[in-house]
Amino acid sequence: MTEMNENPLDLLPEVLLAASAVLGLLLGSWLPRARQWVVGLLAVVACVAGIVAASVAATEPATTAFGEAFAVDPVTGASRIVVLGGTLLVLGVSFRPLRGDPRESEFYVLVQLAALGALMMAGTQDLLLLAAAYLLASIPSYTLAGFRKDGPGTEAALKFYVVGALLGVLLLAGVTVLYAAGRATLYPMLGDALRDAPEPLVAVGAVGLLAGVLFKAGGVPAHFWVPDAVQGSSAPVAALLTTLPKIGALAALFRVGDEVFAGSPLPWPALIAVLAAASMTLGNLGAFFQQDVKRLLAYSTISQVGYLLMPVAVVDRSDLAQQAFLYYLAAYTVTNLGAFAVVCALPQAHTLDDYRGLAKDRPLLAASLVVCLLGLVGTPPTAVFLGKLQAFSAVFDGGYAWLAVLAAVNTVASLFYYLRWIVPAVSRGASPGLADGDRTARVVAYAATVISVGLGLAGGPVLDALAGPMSP
Repeated sequence: MTEMNENPLDLLPEVLLAASAVLGLLLGSWLPRARQWVVGLLAVVACVAGIVAASVAATEPATTAFGEAFAVDPVTGASRIVVLGGTLLVLGVSFRPLRGDPRESEFYVLVQLAALGALMMAGTQDLLLLAAAYLLASIPSYTLAGFRKDGPGTEAALKFYVVGALLGVLLLAGVTVLYAAGRATLYPMLGDALRDAPEPLVAVGAVGLLAGVLFKAGGVPAHFWVPDAVQGSSAPVAALLTTLPKIGALAALFRVGDEVFAGSPLPWPALIAVLAAASMTLGNLGAFFQQDVKRLLAYSTISQVGYLLMPVAVVDRSDLAQQAFLYYLAAYTVTNLGAFAVVCALPQAHTLDDYRGLAKDRPLLAASLVVCLLGLVGTPPTAVFLGKLQAFSAVFDGGYAWLAVLAAVNTVASLFYYLRWIVPAVSRGASPGLADGDRTARVVAYAATVISVGLGLAGGPVLDALAGPMSP
């Protein structure tokens, strides 16, 4: 172990977000209702400053902070930029529907705390910090799911909380068992100790840990909450739930696979590969005949977790895994948020038929929807196309060709339900759901679409920037 390093500047993006959340909570207690937007503006400033700080830190060699409990490396740096960028987009689609709400400032604070939990999960190298970050990412999300205090929102929050509490207990139990097996909580020390630990004990601990992390990621078999929670939540909250927690959870899983279970007697790669296959397949099957757009995107995000788990499965078997994982994570986040921004821009449109005539009424918004939905399929030149290509290459290189073939079949199959949304949007006719719209959300949709395409076109330099060793 290296000497203790307690320099808060190593966690500057996280410190900025935490400080903004605390200051926003204080400001919201005395600002008049008409000026609660100041808290949202403060959150935007904190996210922008955090992205700048993360970008500067990404140019430095990989290091650790606070006694190796937190890693500052390419995985953390990319996750920081993606989480903070995604938070900016979520805040953008939230401003208008929340304007003048008596709890407007609380919403912005909760969004920041949920994002902070995701950041901590992405960078942690200690089981205890992972458990704390899990709770930090979960509790604000439960509150956000039921923020509207209506029937669907209350049901969404209750289901979300019950499943989260159960799987959170399993995560804590897994952490306890792994500590008992390895006599350590730091990943590097734990990984060395588990190679000689009793295999049944390691298996029980790994399953418990995996259950909690997969809950945050929304992957099979911890996916049951996703459709109901996303459908019952407001559209901005649904956008958050399907992106930000996944980033932190999947980054944590990537790091655990590389530092804890690599070389252990547990068949970790095969287990993750099976979960990836189940997630992409069951997510697609659930999405096929959905009519509600949020529920369709909820099942879509379950299937996307399967693709994101592909490079996680081969983290210690392929040199392509890290670049494929981080690039796909960024590509999925911006593309999925672009699709949700279109949903936020049309708050009266709830079903696929409600989007009929969108191309005629709002051609730019329809173009954004088509690009983002085809982007989620993996159509060039969007970023997800290159992300899937890299993920397929990584699993081929890691010896899981069958997983790449299954992923290709699922990719083709997913085109069916995305087309069920695209066809009404580009068809003639008109729907009352297109009558009203949110201009700010439209701007966010346009920006996300441009970023998705731009990221795809600039894939080479971005992939090169994502290379580099993980924490020493």
